Amino acid sequence: MARVGVAHIFASFNNIIITVTDLTGAETITRCSGGMVAKSAKDEGTPYTAMKVAQIVAEASLEKGINRVNVKIRGQGGNKAGTPGRGAQAAIRALVRGGMKIGKIEDVTPIPHDGCRKKGGRRGKRV
Repeated sequence: MARVGVAHIFASFNNIIITVTDLTGAETITRCSGGMVAKSAKDEGTPYTAMKVAQIVAEASLEKGINRVNVKIRGQGGNKAGTPGRGAQAAIRALVRGGMKIGKIEDVTPIPHDGCRKKGGRRGKRV
């Protein structure tokens, strides 16, 4: 019998965090981040690091009996970047290569509804 979980992929431009939970999201089965596998800070958000993180997560969750996942991808969101980082697509591919079956893929990046003001002042960021 296939046990189903949810893979939460947070992919910013500087880091990637993958957490596998049960269907309710209450209990964490396994998690890993770019800082746990990358040697230098500048490599934490790269697709290669995302693949390594996804491989570790896939192995650990298969060990614990979860072999099907629904994927929720999240970018930074809010008043920051609305798109997921470079590692998001690579992470999904690596989960499939690691032996996981993918159910549905969903984007759960938070969208601002005229909340906080964007950082940078009246004239924007000085470049």
